[in-house]
Amino acid sequence: MPHPIEILLAALFFTILVILVKKFIVPAFEQTFAERTAAIEGGLAAAETKQAEADAKLAELDRQLSEARHEAARIREEAREQGAAIVVEMREQATADANRIVEAGKAQIEAERQQAITSLRAEVGGLAAGLAGSIVGESLDDDARSSRVVERFLAELEGAN
Repeated sequence: MPHPIEILLAALFFTILVILVKKFIVPAFEQTFAERTAAIEGGLAAAETKQAEADAKLAELDRQLSEARHEAARIREEAREQGAAIVVEMREQATADANRIVEAGKAQIEAERQQAITSLRAEVGGLAAGLAGSIVGESLDDDARSSRVVERFLAELEGAN
């Protein structure tokens, strides 16, 4: 067994050691611990702030994206409506052009018809005058007499139709 003085000296040195540790080392550890705790809490607060800012920015970006989608849909719909209006306008213009071409064709056909009728009247008149002269036995060179005979012949011809 150890000697009682050794036990007493060991207890005295241990007490001195505990006092020295408590006086010098523990406060340094506590200060370091407090600094680290403050740094961690500050970092957490900063992280929470940054997270809140990031969430706010994300919400703003989502809102802007939603607005952009709505704007794109509106622009697409507007373009669709403009396209439909252009198609209607082009159809109306094509119909108007077709009607104009048809009317021009009808007018040209009518003019050519009138020209053909006039030409045929003159030709038929000459033939009728010659034929009438052959039948009557006298010349129908007189223009007034010739015109009357031709008109009467054409009237009879039209009456027959």
